[in-house]
Amino acid sequence: MPVSDQRPDERVLVVEDDATAAMLLARGLGRHAYQVRTAASIEQALEHSAGWRPHAAILDLKLGRDSGLALLPRLVQRHPGIRVLVLTGYASITTAVQAIKLGASDYLAKPVEVTQIVAALRGARDPGSIESAPLSRPSPRRFEWEYIQRVLSEQHGNVSATARVLGMQRRTLQRKLAKRPVRA
Repeated sequence: MPVSDQRPDERVLVVEDDATAAMLLARGLGRHAYQVRTAASIEQALEHSAGWRPHAAILDLKLGRDSGLALLPRLVQRHPGIRVLVLTGYASITTAVQAIKLGASDYLAKPVEVTQIVAALRGARDPGSIESAPLSRPSPRRFEWEYIQRVLSEQHGNVSATARVLGMQRRTLQRKLAKRPVRA
């Protein structure tokens, strides 16, 4: 998309703890005429957003030991009308629903192209994409992943409590959580 299509005053806060990913995303958004600041933690994000007043924020779901979902309502409260995109390499229905309930405008699974992020920032939707997507039944492994994510969410991210509820060893649960989510 040409740079001239974007208003130059659009400010985007990128909250990503992986410095390389944050730099690449900032560079890509800069090519689309966005002004970008990056933060690696919730504290840094709140500091950067205080005086700068971003129009949009892109939050990684996992920020070290923290969750981008903890930052989401604070940004929405501080900056009414802010457009917040949640990015994650560990997408699940549970976290997607949670993010939207907390005020996220969109939820995207990594890997994602900068053009997809720009489209989401602009609120664009490809109307044909929903109709053309084939309906398929999720695999049992995907059901398991979704269920684990739901229980983990109910336990407020506490892995030990989740393992107790699921009746499994904590280390087994940690191994399952460390894997990328299973495709449908």
